[in-house]
Amino acid sequence: MVRSLVFGFLFYVTAALFVTLGLPFLFTPRKWSMAAFKVYARTELWLLKHIAGLDCEVRGLEKLPAPPYLAAAKHQSAWETFALIPLFRDPTLLMKRELFWIPVHGWFSRKFQMIPVDRDKGPAALRNMLRHAKDRAAQEREILIFPEGTRRPPGAPPAYKTGIVLIYKALDLPCVPIALNSGMFWPRRSWYRKPGTVIVEILDPIPPGLPKAEFMSRLQTAIETATDRLMAEATAARKNR
Repeated sequence: MVRSLVFGFLFYVTAALFVTLGLPFLFTPRKWSMAAFKVYARTELWLLKHIAGLDCEVRGLEKLPAPPYLAAAKHQSAWETFALIPLFRDPTLLMKRELFWIPVHGWFSRKFQMIPVDRDKGPAALRNMLRHAKDRAAQEREILIFPEGTRRPPGAPPAYKTGIVLIYKALDLPCVPIALNSGMFWPRRSWYRKPGTVIVEILDPIPPGLPKAEFMSRLQTAIETATDRLMAEATAARKNR
């Protein structure tokens, strides 16, 4: 717990430092700003490993196709909101529109050209989201989405939203499922960071053009089956420590 608290303190200190010292990146080319964001993410991963004892392992990087493509990741904790970014060349992330209103955070979200999602505005918001997604795909960027929309604790029943299907059909791009077990180590609403190894597994891409129901079934089955396996692996590793 002490190591977790120390990490938590440094997590916010380094975030504040990167934001303050990184303000000039608001006026540089976007790719420079994204490179700085990746440095920040790697810094937090280094602190996690060396202070909280929480490492990470990525499997299946060779399965990532050439961009543009969709990347649909399991969402169990705040860990993947920064830790997945360095895996991609030039990612954009679907984010709740309210996050764009936060000072500094919102400024950088616009600089990174993240995609706003407004769940309460109906068809107009959906058209706007798809327009942004098509624009980012035209830039040959990776579009990262959490298909459940919000964090789900380990073992919770899956709750996949239709947004991922709409984007998949509109963009006609391959979709890469990503499984992980971060929630086993970085619990929701807790300061405690459990030591161990978060495993991220990149799964076989799903080709474009599938019927909606088949796509959703393949996506959910792939992510949930692999996630259950990774959580079981984490449980076994903890018992053997």
